[in-house]
Amino acid sequence: MSINFFWVIVSSGSFIIFLALIWVFAFAPLADIMAQRKARIVAGLADAEQARKDRDGAVADRDQVMADARRESQALIAAAQKSAQELREADIAATREEMGRLREKATADITAERDRALADLRAQVADLALAAAGVVVGESMTDARQRKLVEDYLAKTGSAEGRKN
Repeated sequence: MSINFFWVIVSSGSFIIFLALIWVFAFAPLADIMAQRKARIVAGLADAEQARKDRDGAVADRDQVMADARRESQALIAAAQKSAQELREADIAATREEMGRLREKATADITAERDRALADLRAQVADLALAAAGVVVGESMTDARQRKLVEDYLAKTGSAEGRKN
């Protein structure tokens, strides 16, 4: 067995050419595919990190919006309670005012009714007094004369009663 340098050189040359062809047609595209895959993985990881940051930011924004909504709802509730209290106080004041007016009207009505009843009573007393006086005196007086006498008497006694009260 002898070493033939020609065949060693031809075989080495073939191997180098075959290796160059495989490198150009197989390893280079595979290296590019691997680089692209690596770039996609790195981009995916970067996107995932950005999505995590966005999610954390969204959580913080949501918490801020919820806090603002709670504050606003508390303010609205407080305003509604204040408005209801003011309305209730206004209704109470209006009711008290109406009760005062009704009390004054009732007092005026009672006074007017009392005055009317007193006038009726005076008229009845005057009629009875005239009838009794006519029987006692025995003379007949005209209706107009009798009325004038009674009114004069009542005017005198009415002014005396006013001074006593």
